[in-house]
Amino acid sequence: MAVLVTRPDTQGKELCQQLVALGIPALHQPLIGIEAGADLPQLPQALLHCDYVLAVSQHAVLLSQQFLHAQQLKWPASPRYLAVGQKTAQLLSKVCAQPVHYPDISDSEHLLALPELHHVRGQRIEILRGNGGRELIYDTLCARGAMVRYREVYQRVDLPFSAPTSVARWQQAQVDTLVITSSHQLMFFVSQLTGADLNWALSLKLLVPSDRIAHDAQRLGFSHVVTTGSAANQDLVAALQP
Repeated sequence: MAVLVTRPDTQGKELCQQLVALGIPALHQPLIGIEAGADLPQLPQALLHCDYVLAVSQHAVLLSQQFLHAQQLKWPASPRYLAVGQKTAQLLSKVCAQPVHYPDISDSEHLLALPELHHVRGQRIEILRGNGGRELIYDTLCARGAMVRYREVYQRVDLPFSAPTSVARWQQAQVDTLVITSSHQLMFFVSQLTGADLNWALSLKLLVPSDRIAHDAQRLGFSHVVTTGSAANQDLVAALQP
């Protein structure tokens, strides 16, 4: 058994290190890079004039915190803070020094089921995200009468790879399990593969954090998909242990 980890940068490297420490061979092939987003300059004023702040990922928190720190600014205490997952919530709570609400299962559907988001008519909600994604959250909160704004605080940059060379290396390493933590990364990964390389990839055991991504994977042709319920490395490691 060997695991192909596609998480970006630090998260991916840390996951590989944790797996190797448990005796599970792991290879790292990041599919995206993370850069500062176009909406960061508007972030300080947006935070001061909203009722809710919703962070969709750790990257959203990290890039926002880096910008605020560089401007010698702090997160305001007045908004209610929410996050899609536990790790994102813990990081956000650490930097904003406020309680952060999050669902037990890290996906849009369970976030929207939180009591804190049931009665939001007339409330101003800022969604901190990358370039695209989480449209269900936006659409649902708008339908509930909230005034919702996206803030692109980071952007994902796709990292192409040479399919024939990479697949040969993965096969030689006896990769049989694949970890992908977002629909965007899943679609991009599949787009890089054709023919026998794609067929091989579709035969792998695939770990994803949510039912939504699992359904996307099944539509693409993956037949052995496992939903972990979280994108946190600790939960991915638990799912990968024999």
